[in-house]
Amino acid sequence: MINNKMKKILYTLCLMAAPLFFQACDNLDLSPIDYSGSENFWQNEAQVNSFMLGLHNHLRSQFVADAFKLGETRGETLKKGTNSCGSSSSYSNLIANEISESNPQTSNWNGFYGKLLQVNHMIEQLEGACTFLDDNSRNYYKGIAYGLRSYYYFWLYRTYGGVPLELTVKVTNGSISAPDLYLKRATAEATLQQIKDDVEASLTAFGQTNKTTPSYYFWSKSASLMLKAEIYLWSAKVKTDDPETPHTPGGVADLNIAKSALSEVIGKYSLESDFSKLFKEEGKGNNNEVILALYLDKDEYVNRNHFRTFFYHMNFAGNNQVDADGNDITDPLDLKGEGLLYNEWSESFVTSFDKKDLRRAATFYEYYSKGDGTPDNPGGKHGCAMLKYFGQNVDGTHYFDPDIILYRYADAILMMAEIENGLGGDCAKYINDIRQRAYGANYDAAVTYANGTYAENELAILKERDKEFVGEGKRWFDLLRMHDANKGPLVFSVEAAYLQGDETGAILDKATESYRVLWPIERSLMSNDPELEQTVNYPTATDSAK
Repeated sequence: MINNKMKKILYTLCLMAAPLFFQACDNLDLSPIDYSGSENFWQNEAQVNSFMLGLHNHLRSQFVADAFKLGETRGETLKKGTNSCGSSSSYSNLIANEISESNPQTSNWNGFYGKLLQVNHMIEQLEGACTFLDDNSRNYYKGIAYGLRSYYYFWLYRTYGGVPLELTVKVTNGSISAPDLYLKRATAEATLQQIKDDVEASLTAFGQTNKTTPSYYFWSKSASLMLKAEIYLWSAKVKTDDPETPHTPGGVADLNIAKSALSEVIGKYSLESDFSKLFKEEGKGNNNEVILALYLDKDEYVNRNHFRTFFYHMNFAGNNQVDADGNDITDPLDLKGEGLLYNEWSESFVTSFDKKDLRRAATFYEYYSKGDGTPDNPGGKHGCAMLKYFGQNVDGTHYFDPDIILYRYADAILMMAEIENGLGGDCAKYINDIRQRAYGANYDAAVTYANGTYAENELAILKERDKEFVGEGKRWFDLLRMHDANKGPLVFSVEAAYLQGDETGAILDKATESYRVLWPIERSLMSNDPELEQTVNYPTATDSAK
């Protein structure tokens, strides 16, 4: 396990490595770059290692907020309208699934191509240069680089469908004309195949080295195995539309590939006995469940504003709040005014947790407005703070420094449940492994899951994932991947929704909003690159003019 000294070294190295990277912008975040200094860079393994650290720093900058934005906001577990402290959500359009070509809620492919440029640069150096590296070291770095490229493109694919596949660094050594940078979107099938090829290249390289990552703060073979399982589970179940070559679900064949990948992870890790420890300071770098995480140091204020949005703000005391027992509260988490509360989970979602489920108290601090009622006297307005993002108080100062967990063993267990369900096997044992940890001493026959129909199992797995991975960027993609009885996405199922107020429908209406399973790109992106077309089936400005 990683100790505090090593954490500090990691933090310092990431900051040192960051300046090695080059600014990029325009259509695919690819613009002419001055690489003159690079002739003095790729000269020894220490420099390669520094570049690798920089790639992890880029990964961290991409996902501190974006995993929540792309993977969580649209899943309708967040409160709509005014929150418990009187503020409005910073993602109100996404929470309402109101996205369009003129209002896509993200821009420039969400910044992924700037990160991919650097990964491509490392791959090119590892494949065609860096002669000072022995095969053992070369394969170690290749395992990381190909894994990261597959990971980034998998996020792009699940978000946009077929996307431009930029696999080389075109913009080296001086200027280049804009048309040389134009790149049309690959088909859905070609994009997914590239993702599969890259994760396989990663695993092949890791299999040819005896070097291992020093901690779960670095990409590893286990991370690539988790990614491969996730890719093939998606490939097995999700149809991705495309005007040329859509992806048709691969079914049993892909499920078996996913199962084989997970078989190399199952048993290698274990569930942390205390769920809350995963998200506390004493659990950082010190548990057997996390497979890949992004480390945040308490002095990195760059992350402060994102995490502040999940906690009550400084006017909390003036709102006359009480705790679940009706006791007056002012600053129960000792945040010292650091909260902003622009994002809050809905009462319907929070209260879907059984009170005996220990994850509820470990995930949320709940409170109610005074005077309107308490839990024993219904009517009080429900509010909550997100404890996974809490961080720590040190010497009278609050720091938002939680690890951002990308993969952990609970995900492997629940993916295996989903795979077994798809293969007609018994998924209950995997669900119950998670529930036993979730309920602890409260676990009994009443909360033990019994295997049901395919649709019943699928919904049960989704609901278990909902409770297990709150805030970890999973919910939206789970809704797109998991099925109802007709093998349709649960995003169109009322049973999968946590209805708020007088709502009665599914998250998306299948008849009128099915195109919104993917995201649009902005008009300016297409204007700057005539090769680009809008995401399939999206209404466009041209359509509106007809």
